[in-house]
Amino acid sequence: MVFPRRTALYMLLVGLAVLFLSPFGWLLITALKDPSELRVLPIHWWPHQPSLGNFEQALSFWPYLGYARNSLMVSTLYAVLATLASAWAGYGFARLEAPGKRMIFGVLLSTMMLPQIITLVPTYLLFGRIGLLNTYMPWVLWGLCGAPYLIFLFRQFFANMPKELEEAAIVDGCGQIRIFWRIFLPQSWPVIATSLILSFSWTWGDWIAPALLLDDDRTTLAVRLAQGYVNQHGEPLSNLVAAGTVMYVVPVLALFLIMQRGFVSGIATSGLK
Repeated sequence: MVFPRRTALYMLLVGLAVLFLSPFGWLLITALKDPSELRVLPIHWWPHQPSLGNFEQALSFWPYLGYARNSLMVSTLYAVLATLASAWAGYGFARLEAPGKRMIFGVLLSTMMLPQIITLVPTYLLFGRIGLLNTYMPWVLWGLCGAPYLIFLFRQFFANMPKELEEAAIVDGCGQIRIFWRIFLPQSWPVIATSLILSFSWTWGDWIAPALLLDDDRTTLAVRLAQGYVNQHGEPLSNLVAAGTVMYVVPVLALFLIMQRGFVSGIATSGLK
């Protein structure tokens, strides 16, 4: 009975994988089609002559790589800073003692329930008053403040580490900063991988903040793709939209594939106590 159950489980997992990947598969098929095939009935499920020409046109229709560079800069900057700041805050909540620590941690977690749209107008007014509109400094400041969910992940991971490591380091004369950088942070690679993937994908896929704070030249690829590919009559060019979207997804997929083992391990272990 074990073999049929395992086979049924694998078949179920394969079916779910196909179901979840089908939108991306259809997007890729559309990106390979000729424009004339998009309006044909019945639908052509596979292009008669697959071509990569749509990808070339999507890159040259407007400065695709320039906007991609903006997105990569903003996403990487935020991901690195948010990971380091969240790790340091998580270490403090996990290993240091201070009055009101539990209450502050509870307030921090409660901010995860605050919708982003509520803070849009105050955020815009604040950055406008201090002259940070149309710059990437807001993402630097957000990164330096950390992210509540990432702080929670690091806090849970650091809380599970043996106290003997910390005590041995203190006996050797290490301070808290050195303990964090030399002992705890190198051991937290699973959570670091998780944090980098999540924070990068959050920023890479964000449309609201770049549209609100940046002009057309400095904005990100997400905003520019939302404006779409249209012809001289204002009609959408679906094949170019599909090609541009496929290329837009590639960096996040590549980052996940590189760090997937650490990502899965970090999600699996950070909530244990």
